[in-house]
Amino acid sequence: MKKRVAQAMGCLLVMTMMAGSLTACGGKTETKTETKADKKESDVRVALICSAAGQNDNGYNQSAVEGVKKAADEFGIEYKVVEPTTGVPQALESLADDGYNIIFNLEYDFEALIQGTGGAQPIAEMYPDTTFVCVNDNPNQDENGNVIHENVISVLFDVQQASFVAGALTTLVNENTETLFGTDEYNFTSAEDGGRSVGFIGGTNSNGITVFSYGYIEGVNYEAEKLGVDYDYYAKYDAGFADSATGSTVAGTYYNQGANIVFAVAGSVGDGVASKAKEEGKLAIQVDANKDDQQPGYILTSVIKNTEVPVCDRVKEAVNGKKEDMEAAQTYSFTSGATSITDLTETSKHVQESGKDKWEEIKAEIKEVEDKIADGTIVATDAQSGEEFDASKCPNVTVK
Repeated sequence: MKKRVAQAMGCLLVMTMMAGSLTACGGKTETKTETKADKKESDVRVALICSAAGQNDNGYNQSAVEGVKKAADEFGIEYKVVEPTTGVPQALESLADDGYNIIFNLEYDFEALIQGTGGAQPIAEMYPDTTFVCVNDNPNQDENGNVIHENVISVLFDVQQASFVAGALTTLVNENTETLFGTDEYNFTSAEDGGRSVGFIGGTNSNGITVFSYGYIEGVNYEAEKLGVDYDYYAKYDAGFADSATGSTVAGTYYNQGANIVFAVAGSVGDGVASKAKEEGKLAIQVDANKDDQQPGYILTSVIKNTEVPVCDRVKEAVNGKKEDMEAAQTYSFTSGATSITDLTETSKHVQESGKDKWEEIKAEIKEVEDKIADGTIVATDAQSGEEFDASKCPNVTVK
């Protein structure tokens, strides 16, 4: 196929590697006696395009990279990790032209792939023998929900469920901050002074981000309604993913407005939120990986979205010749282990002795919430599947 993109891969920051170690794709470590020379290598060639936060973000991208590495180790595939400097469309075309037949895109940039831009043919149509995997969004459907391109797969996480749990935890902790943590190392705002407010910072205004926010609001409301209290909700959805200073600035604004807890879903921007939480003596919630020890005592929890799991799964299916059987949209639920909150071990270390009984009560309530999500009693809004958030169902939260 004739190239539309003249740039060589020199315009990309890349890392190309072949399998070497022997860690199993499922996440468990295996000891194998066969050497690389003994291993039959697959003709599957995998590329992964990172989001703006880069492959060393200690979360979303890094977990996916680990998934590719593990799949490479197990199946003997060639892979390439790309941090695009000239745009996602150019990276997609260059990689497809170079023969990578499964390309994961972790950036929120799918228009050229699905619709085409500037009158150009959609990239998915240009490369019908290449499988493109869109992570954390489902752009490959028309207004009626029909699949647009057969060679595009969407991987989704039911992060609204884990976010709901984080929201419930937020309310329960916020109502008991002094009991749990005291005042020596913290500077929480009282309810009387506006402390019944929370903040949310998202990288971009897309379904892949709002799905966290909506679930979080609903979780905050769930416990607020039970307690008979009202909360204000501050949100920013265009913070980007790379600038930690932005996170610090926006979080500082929310903390000054009375919020005691700010949830960041914005890559490295969240690192600035975490630092600001420590500076202000308040709390942050991180995302993608377990980052609770990033600022020990000041990260309440992390909403985990383990991209390693679906990356391994998709590569394994391709290697086993099941690529044609992959569903167009594949969702990983709360019960899959790919999304959850942390086990709160780090936070537990910072609960003062006089607050331990209350902390156990809170954890018991959170376990009950998790069980109700697992059995379907609690259902959170799934923005990734096109569900719309209904603010009227959250009467105890006012979105500012």
